[in-house]
Amino acid sequence: MTDQPDELFAAVDSLLAAVDGGTVLPAPAERVRLREAAGLTQAAVAQALGVRVPSIQAWEAGRAEPKGERLEAYRRLLDGLAHRYPGAPAASVAQDQGQGQKQEREQRPAAEQVPGAGGGRPAVARKSAPNSPRTASTSSRGVTGATRPPAKSPRAAAASAQGDAVDPRFAHGPLAVVDAVDGEVSAYCVGGLVLDVPAKSLPALVEWTLAEARLGQARLHRSGKDADPLVVLTAAACERYGLPASLSDEERLAGRIPDSHKVVRQLKKADWQLTKRGFGPWARIYRPAQGAQRNCVQLCLPSWHALDARHWGDAAALLPVELARVLGTYATRVLTPRGSTAVTGLELMTALHPPTRAVQDDNGQWVSAPNPGALTRAVDCAPCEAPDGHPLLAHLPRFHQRTPDEVLREEAYDWARPLSDEECMRPYLVGVDVNMAFAAAANRTVVGLGAPVHRNNPAFDPALPGSWLVDLSHVQLDPRLPSPFTPDGDAPLGPAWYATPTVAYAQELGYEVAPLEAYVRPEHGPYLDAWYTRLRDAYIATMADLGVTTGMSPADFLAAMDGHKDQDPQLAVVLAAIKATVKGGIGKLRERARTGWRPGERWPALERPTWRPDIRAAVISKARVNMHRKMHATARATGQYPVAVLSDCAVYASDGPSPLDFLPYRDGKPLPGGFRIGVSPGMVKHEGTQSVLWAEGLREEHGDHLNLARYIKSGQMGTPDEGE
Repeated sequence: MTDQPDELFAAVDSLLAAVDGGTVLPAPAERVRLREAAGLTQAAVAQALGVRVPSIQAWEAGRAEPKGERLEAYRRLLDGLAHRYPGAPAASVAQDQGQGQKQEREQRPAAEQVPGAGGGRPAVARKSAPNSPRTASTSSRGVTGATRPPAKSPRAAAASAQGDAVDPRFAHGPLAVVDAVDGEVSAYCVGGLVLDVPAKSLPALVEWTLAEARLGQARLHRSGKDADPLVVLTAAACERYGLPASLSDEERLAGRIPDSHKVVRQLKKADWQLTKRGFGPWARIYRPAQGAQRNCVQLCLPSWHALDARHWGDAAALLPVELARVLGTYATRVLTPRGSTAVTGLELMTALHPPTRAVQDDNGQWVSAPNPGALTRAVDCAPCEAPDGHPLLAHLPRFHQRTPDEVLREEAYDWARPLSDEECMRPYLVGVDVNMAFAAAANRTVVGLGAPVHRNNPAFDPALPGSWLVDLSHVQLDPRLPSPFTPDGDAPLGPAWYATPTVAYAQELGYEVAPLEAYVRPEHGPYLDAWYTRLRDAYIATMADLGVTTGMSPADFLAAMDGHKDQDPQLAVVLAAIKATVKGGIGKLRERARTGWRPGERWPALERPTWRPDIRAAVISKARVNMHRKMHATARATGQYPVAVLSDCAVYASDGPSPLDFLPYRDGKPLPGGFRIGVSPGMVKHEGTQSVLWAEGLREEHGDHLNLARYIKSGQMGTPDEGE
C-alpha cells in the first residue's frame, strides 16, 4: 500500500477533471479510424499541425501524446472528424477484422502464410491477384474457383505489425515489376509479393492492372489525386507484349516508338489513349476519367533507358524482385515515379500542394476553387527572370548578351583562389559537402505564389519575395572568401538583379541597400516546406537503413559514412535518387525549351503553374548565402579560409586528413553558424581528402584557378565530382 494516498487522489482528480473538460483524446485506434474515414494521410495531418510524420505515427500508436497548443489543435481535429464520421468503436472493428483474418489464415495454404526465402534473394510470396467483384475467374496458375478473401500481402502484414493502415485499394503497393520467363508472366510487388499475370496483350495488362492488381498510392493531400499504378516492364516482358526490348537509334532520338507500331494500334483499338509524348520510356496509358474515377496506368521501361544511370545507378540491371524493392522504397518514401527524378521532384510539389480544392458555392454545390498556398495558375515571369529565348525577350537583338543589370543570375558557387604560402605548408586539402543543400535552402523559404508586380525605387523588404535591381559593389568583404553575391565569387561591379535572400544577406552583414527597381510578389508563402519535409524524411530514413543515424557524434558519423553505401547497394541507389529528386525538382522550375523550338516562341513548360524561375532563383540564392555564412563564421573563429568552393562543397587546407582536423569543434560542440558534421540536411559530411602536392601539380598544369573542389573526391581530372 502506498504511503502517499493524497498524491494519488490528486492525480485521479486531475484525470477526472480532464475527462469532464473534454481534453482527453480518443483511444489510439479511434484516432486512426477517424483519420482514415476522412481520407487523410498522416503527412496531411502532420503538415496541418506543424509536426513531423513520426509524431503523428507515435500519437496514433499511443507511444506519445501531443502537448500544449498542438494537443488542443489535434483534439479539435478529432472532434470534428468524430462529428462527421460517427461509427463503431475502433476496438470492436479491429476485433471483427482480426476474427476474419484468423479464419482466412486457417483456410490458406501454409506456403502462402509464410513467404519463403532462399539463395540470399529477398523473400517473396506468390499468389494470384484478387478477382474483381464481377468475375470469379483466376489466373493461369491461380486456384480454380477461389472465392475466399484475398490473402494479406507481406506489405500489408508488415504495416499491420507497425500499426500503419494500408489502403485496401492499393494493398499490393504503388508499383509492380512485370517479367516474363518461359511464357509465364509475373508481377513483383513491394514487400516480396509476386502476382500471376494472366494478361496476354498490353491492353489486357492495363485492364488487369486497374481491375485486379490493387496497385497505386494514396494521395498525399486531401485535395490531391491518388497516384496511378506504375508497371515496370523488363526487357523480357517488353518482348512478351510485342514491344522491342530496346529502342533503335532513331526511336531513342525521337523518344518514342512510332504511332504505327502494332502495340500502339492495339491500345487505340481497345479505346486506350496515350499522352502527346506517345509511347516512350515513360508511357502514360489512359481513358478519360469518369467523375472521380481515374483510368490511367504509368509504364516504365528500364531497357529503353527510363532509369537514368546518373541518378539510378545500375537499377535497370537488377533482378525484378530487387528492382521492385528499389523503386517501391523510393515510391513509398517520396512518390511513385512519374518520369525522371526531376519530373518526380516537380510532381511531388504538386502532390503536396494541389492547385485546386473542392468548395461549396452559394447554392451548396461542390465546385473547384484555387487552393490557398499553392501555385494555382501559370504566370509569366519578370523580364529579368526570363531565360534566353523567352518570348518576353523577343525584342532584343539576336545574339544579345544580357548584362547583370538586365538578367537575374542566381547560380551555385564555382570559385577558387591560389593557395597562400602558409596553406602550401600544410599537408592536406580536405573537402566538406553540405547534405541536401538545396533541400535545406528550400525549408522555410517564402516564395511568390502569383504574378510579379513591378515597382520603381522600392524600399527593400526581406520578407517579400522577388527580384531586386541593387548596386552592391560598395560591400567590401575579405577577398579570401568568395563574394556571396555572384556565382563566380567575384565582387559585383555595379547594379545587378538579385533574389530576395541575396539582398537580405547584404543587410545582415550591416550594409545599406537601396533598390532601383524590383519585381515583387505580394502573394507569397512557404510553398516548399512540405516538399522539404517529405524529402528530408526520405533521406534520413534511407541513411538510417544504411547505418547512419541522427544524434551520432562527429567521429561516429564520419566512421559510419565510410563505406555506408556498401551496407546495402540497393538502398544506396534509392539514396542517390532522392538526392537527384531534390536537385532535379529545383532545376525543373526553370525547364528550358526542347529541340525543334525557335527563340521567341513559347514552349510547353511555360504553361505549367510550376514553371517558376523565380522560385528556383530564391532557393539557389539562399543555398549560396547559407554556404557563405558558414564559411564566414569559420573564418572569423579560426582564421581559416576555403581555397575552392563548388556548389555545396568547400575545400580547406588542413594539418590532418579529417574534417575534424580543421573544423572548430569546442568541447565536442560545433561553432554556432559554422559547418556542423552530421546527417541532417544542412549539416556536412566528408567529401574527400587529397594532398597539397596533388593540388599544386594540377594547378601547375591547368592554372591557379582550377577548381579543386571539382576533383577533391576522386582526385582524377577525368572524373569530376558531381556532388549531390
